[in-house]
Amino acid sequence: QVQLVESGGGLVQAGGSLRLSCAASGRTSSVYHMGWFRQAPGKEREFVAAISWSGYTTNYADSVKGRFTISRDNAKNMAYLQMNSLTPEDTAVYTCAARKNWNSNDYDYWGQGTQVTVSS
Repeated sequence: QVQLVESGGGLVQAGGSLRLSCAASGRTSSVYHMGWFRQAPGKEREFVAAISWSGYTTNYADSVKGRFTISRDNAKNMAYLQMNSLTPEDTAVYTCAARKNWNSNDYDYWGQGTQVTVSS
């Protein structure tokens, strides 16, 4: 089992930045690829970004490319999402997730989420 806890959310003005953190605990000795998702009110959860266990491979949703950066520090069992040039459309609950299989769309573990609110 792996437990994931997000932090770093909050209220920010449009154009501002936030850095989300995801702390992993439990069976972190296993290899897990990490991802970030978000869900805005009244909308379905959507993929934001993913990073391989090695950190060498990343991918992003088109809506965040060039603005968001996903990273990880395996020594600290942490994953991060740096969000720049935020817009009100980025307002959502952001959740980190972990998966064993990079080629699968299914994630094995999920955090509880952290609220990000961007004011205009």
